[in-house]
Amino acid sequence: MMNRRRFLTGASAVLAAPAILRATRSYAQMPTLKVGHVSPRTGPLAGFAEADDYILKAIAEKFAAGIENNGKGWHIEIISKDSQSNPNRAAEVASELILRDEVDVIVAASTPDTVNPVSDQAEINGTPCITTDCPWQPYFFGRGGKPESGFESTYHFFWGLEDVIGAFLDLWSKADVAKTVGGLFPNDADGNAWGDGELGLPKPLAAAGYALTDPGRYQPLSDDFSAQINAFKQAGCEIVTGNMIPPDFGTFWSQAAQQGFKPRIVTIGKALLFPSAIEGLGERGIGLSSEVWWSPDHPFASSLTGVSSAELANGYTAASGRPWTQPIGFKHALFEVVADVVARADDLDDPAAIVAAIAATNLKTIVGPVNWAAGPVKNVTKTPLVAGQWEKDGGALNLKIVANANAPEIPLGGELTLL
Repeated sequence: MMNRRRFLTGASAVLAAPAILRATRSYAQMPTLKVGHVSPRTGPLAGFAEADDYILKAIAEKFAAGIENNGKGWHIEIISKDSQSNPNRAAEVASELILRDEVDVIVAASTPDTVNPVSDQAEINGTPCITTDCPWQPYFFGRGGKPESGFESTYHFFWGLEDVIGAFLDLWSKADVAKTVGGLFPNDADGNAWGDGELGLPKPLAAAGYALTDPGRYQPLSDDFSAQINAFKQAGCEIVTGNMIPPDFGTFWSQAAQQGFKPRIVTIGKALLFPSAIEGLGERGIGLSSEVWWSPDHPFASSLTGVSSAELANGYTAASGRPWTQPIGFKHALFEVVADVVARADDLDDPAAIVAAIAATNLKTIVGPVNWAAGPVKNVTKTPLVAGQWEKDGGALNLKIVANANAPEIPLGGELTLL
């Protein structure tokens, strides 16, 4: 590993697609640290990676001068690969990054379908790994994690199901509707976690006085939600919740209209995160609600560049002509943590020293504090979560924060309105 690094020259950052950025000769004698990056650029989860090019380009520019560790500069090579929204492909490209590209650190984001297979490959090979954009329970328990022992090489920061349940209950408490809830849970890692009788939504909803109608797991990319809609109508459900990919929610919501099902509140995880998904629903997208992990109104700034949440979001919009999306902050924060770890590690030639530096992280990032000592279990730390509702603002879509009881430091932007 040492010899390979000492004689490497070339890229300060390599973005597998679409851009390749090469370092100047002045950095050619620096040792190189390789960072692998896995993200769903294509497929049904591509909304999570919409801002990848923007973030990776900005990070490459920031890393171009190298990062100092123990008085010596290191230049950073980022190799990004597309998981194609497929867990098997995510595992395959993670294996390529580790075994063929010989990355020293691997990072990944965007649902259990990406972070779990990447983390598993990193754990098997002893490669330091940092992930985000996935509730911690499907990440941790979905990989067979045990709270008393955790994992050796793989670390994760995001919120948990307890946080999204708290945010949804806070949201619903603001409206005078029947406490009858229809649950939409796919047969995938996220859906099985959200619908789990012990760790998911059923127990907390029952404790808060809500009656949950759960028709059972449906297969992702289903083309018929008639059974679920009939069950919700028979139970008089005025609230619909769950966790879906955007195409599935689009199918459900269209069929709900056709079959005369009109809930008063629809709060769905994952499917309603992105402006593009709401745009695709037309006027029926207005008033839908979801969790909000990050927004321009979050009162945090980057430890790496100093930009505020608003500046990062507005910069993306100015560069792309597209509205901001929630994963922007977390994709940026991944590399904030990488930079902090690279600067602090005792020995960048020793994977164990890099893992130790990850575990010792205590960093204020653009998505909030990242501190693995805070738990809730080994290898996991949490970031704040609120809830929001989509509205039309001057012809443009706007996700306004309407419930913040569990993270009052994040300001409200409006009040919940019923569908």
